[in-house]
Amino acid sequence: MGRTLTKPATKGTEKTSLHLRIDFGGERSIGPGKIRLLELINETGSISAAGRALEMSYRQAWLLIDELNKMFREPVVTAQTGGGGGGGAVVTETGNDIVRLYREMERRAYGASTPEMRSLARLLTPPTDKLH
Repeated sequence: MGRTLTKPATKGTEKTSLHLRIDFGGERSIGPGKIRLLELINETGSISAAGRALEMSYRQAWLLIDELNKMFREPVVTAQTGGGGGGGAVVTETGNDIVRLYREMERRAYGASTPEMRSLARLLTPPTDKLH
């Protein structure tokens, strides 16, 4: 499965975040990594470029897309052939629906959980300047 990538926290700017993973059973799931991969394919038009942006190999990115395409009734990403750049990849309407629905669920979950996340954060030890 994909890993969750987060930007390194800088001093004084650490922020509590919530990551949503949806397990459909049968080893089928979507989470922040697959959703971000779809968003980057939309931005770049390329599985390879999207994978590089997430610091993963083309093969790893392609395997995640293949998994998504097999998971849903309609393709999530399709190949685009020809053109000056030699083709690329396109996120389908179904793929865009998945991203939109996931981000809406994530937004609602964050909003519903904010008081509890703040309470949990108050229970943490103070951050240190040391790198582990």
